[in-house]
Amino acid sequence: MPAALDQATVERFAKDFGATPTYRLLQNAVATTPVDDVALDRAVVTHTEPSMSHLLDDWTVTDQKKSGRCWLFAGANLLRVGAARTLGVKDFEFSQNHLMFWDKLEKANHWLESILETADRDVDDRTVAHLLAGPAEDGGQWNMFVALVNKHGLVPKVAMPETQSSSDTGRLNRALSTVLRQGARDLRAEVRAGRGAGDLRETKTDVLSTVHRILAIHLGTPPERVYWQWQDKDRGFHREGWLTPRDFAERYVNIPIEEYVCLVHDPRPDNVVGRTYTVEHLGNVVGAAPVVYLNVEADVLKQLTMDSLVDGQPVWFGCDTDKMSHSGLGLWDARLYDYDGLYDIQTTMTKADRLLHRATLMTHAMLFTGVDVDDGVPRRWRVENSWGESRGDKGFWTMNDSWFAEYVFEIAVHRDRLPAELLSALDAEPVRLPAWDPMGALA
Repeated sequence: MPAALDQATVERFAKDFGATPTYRLLQNAVATTPVDDVALDRAVVTHTEPSMSHLLDDWTVTDQKKSGRCWLFAGANLLRVGAARTLGVKDFEFSQNHLMFWDKLEKANHWLESILETADRDVDDRTVAHLLAGPAEDGGQWNMFVALVNKHGLVPKVAMPETQSSSDTGRLNRALSTVLRQGARDLRAEVRAGRGAGDLRETKTDVLSTVHRILAIHLGTPPERVYWQWQDKDRGFHREGWLTPRDFAERYVNIPIEEYVCLVHDPRPDNVVGRTYTVEHLGNVVGAAPVVYLNVEADVLKQLTMDSLVDGQPVWFGCDTDKMSHSGLGLWDARLYDYDGLYDIQTTMTKADRLLHRATLMTHAMLFTGVDVDDGVPRRWRVENSWGESRGDKGFWTMNDSWFAEYVFEIAVHRDRLPAELLSALDAEPVRLPAWDPMGALA
């Protein structure tokens, strides 16, 4: 074939298509029916049901609505399980809006520090361009969630409820991005002009003051303390009185989140199993522990997740949620859609291939709340999503085991669950990946 697309080649393509009855039949079907409905494998659907041999959830799901706060919801959902038991209530929610306020402010500070660190580079430098592309994202990682809780604590949802902007973050993020990019322009100009550290910090503080004001307008002002009282499920009344957010977290978080570690499955050839990795400029709270991953095989992720669930502990995880996913059914399976049969192609890209060629990355965080185990082997997984009750089994989704290894990237588990060789690997200095690496994706 010549470099340019010539008419003879196009005519041959059209002739080949028209000569195949199956292609014409599929063309007619897709003309009036969504392609996913045509490609959906009914055998997978009819052979998947939501029952589990080990089921933890007896609570209702949460709803992040039109926001990218899944990682905050998943983290808060993990912690609310123990809090509800301590309080003696059926359902309980920490304020996701409270966490979001502090995340946005801390992220702005972290981002401005990265702008200062790279201010001597050209604006088209790949790292600088990456930073400028997303100054006010909603997403995050497990370590970033821990950093927020440790520094700013938690409050009950009633103390800082949702607002229109916390549930639909587009316009808030647009305003923050404008302010931050303008701040980046000014800080970079001051660095080039030779301004001193004191002047730079003053400019940065002015930008953060504006960020704080915008956040307060959109989200409300975080409470410095809350007057806490409640009624348990047996109608017993309890009163704790005044508590700061950090007091509240200390009292009602009953798992040692700082002892949880992140394990990832990154099968790219250059990334070694048993090594720790970090990503440049990834984080939210300046001075907090960095985001560090320990790379392991997919079977290790499965085993540790299964062990935790069997022991009664839900598991925070991150994945590429929209691949082989049916939102209405609340179902994931690696062969849910027969695209190869529909398009008459053969898809051979592995998980490593997809990472290398930017076809996949972590896009969403949720909570494992159940597993179906047969003779020691997981068959399917129960997932608490944060998309409300209208999808799946009242908001809980089913993941067939075939999907786990292909599209789950990360879990957070207590470090004591790791075998000795992996536990010792945590002490190694992490390899630094560039800011644009897919492992730096925010769920």
